[in-house]
Amino acid sequence: MPRPITSTGKVVWNGDLMSGSGTASLETSQLGSFPTHWKARAEESERGTTSPEELIGAALATCFSMQFSNMLAENDTPPTTIETTADVTFNIEEGGITGIELVTNATIEGIEEADFQRLAAEAKETCPVSKALQGVDITLNATLA
Repeated sequence: MPRPITSTGKVVWNGDLMSGSGTASLETSQLGSFPTHWKARAEESERGTTSPEELIGAALATCFSMQFSNMLAENDTPPTTIETTADVTFNIEEGGITGIELVTNATIEGIEEADFQRLAAEAKETCPVSKALQGVDITLNATLA
C-alpha cells in the first residue's frame, strides 16, 4: 500500500507586505530558493523574483502533464512529448487569483483528436493540483501536434 508523501515549501518573510520581501524555498527537493516581494506579485514580474501564482502555475502544469501522460499511456497512445504552461491571473481588485489558463501542446502518435481532447479535459479535472484549486476557474487549450 502506498504511503502518504509530504512535500514542503517554505518562506521566510521580512517586513510588512508593501516594503518587505521574502525567500521561498523548495525544502523537500532542496532545488533552490527564490526571492519574492509584493511588487513581483501585484505590480509587475521581474527577472529573478517569483510569486505564489508562478509557483502554483508550475505545480499545476507539472501535475496536469503527469496525469495526462498516464491517461494517454492507459489509452495505448503514450505521448512523445507534452508541453504545458499554466497562466495564473492575480487581480487584487477582484480578490486575488481570478483564473488559470492551461495551455498544452502534445505530440502523440495514433490518437484521434476527439480522444485527445477528452483525455486532456479529464486530466485537467482529475489531477490532484486541479482538485486542490477547485475554487478557481481553470480553462484548457489543448493542441495535438
